[in-house]
Amino acid sequence: MYEDTPYPTDIREYLYKILVIGDLSTGKTSIIKRYVHNIFSMNYKSTIGVDFALKVIQWSPDTVIRMQLWDIAGQEKFSGLTRVYYKEAVAALVVYDVTRPKTFEAVPKWKSDLDTKVSLPGGEPIPVVLLANKIDLQEEGSASLDEEEMDRFCEENGILKWFGTSAKDNSNIDDAARFLLEEIMNREVEHANQQAQDAAAMAGRIQLNQPSAKEGCC
Repeated sequence: MYEDTPYPTDIREYLYKILVIGDLSTGKTSIIKRYVHNIFSMNYKSTIGVDFALKVIQWSPDTVIRMQLWDIAGQEKFSGLTRVYYKEAVAALVVYDVTRPKTFEAVPKWKSDLDTKVSLPGGEPIPVVLLANKIDLQEEGSASLDEEEMDRFCEENGILKWFGTSAKDNSNIDDAARFLLEEIMNREVEHANQQAQDAAAMAGRIQLNQPSAKEGCC
């Protein structure tokens, strides 16, 4: 199909700002480094303020997605600065550490902070995925995750889905990111279809209000 032109000439590009938030030392930076650069280190310093990384994905032969992953420092939670950091975000990953229950207890507060400070153009909340991180260390600090309980928690808190992840083992990070991107792209299509319908309806109303050819000045 692409013998003469191996790459499509009409490429659609999308730039999405995605927040990565959660309490201090839950592994947000490690997750981003693993996903973007496929590297892992035990020696990352705590993020101060905000940092971000860019991931470019060939989503389809004619679609390129550029993901700006914004790493929000855990100590910034619920501060006035988060409103600035959250601006224009279209989705978020909320991260907690499975070996530290208090970081899980903070998840609803992070979600509430998001909902009060950023929303999609239509006013609905941005899509959120929960990452239960450091599952490689579960035996050291917590019991196995109860899937039914986690599903119920997500439903009660307006979270689309959860994934047990490990930056060290590279577990489920790509799957979580792809799920979130699929949700973003689906909403992009729905928004475009709604705009097209609104434009068609407006054109129809304008046509109805036009004077007929027989009408004119006396």
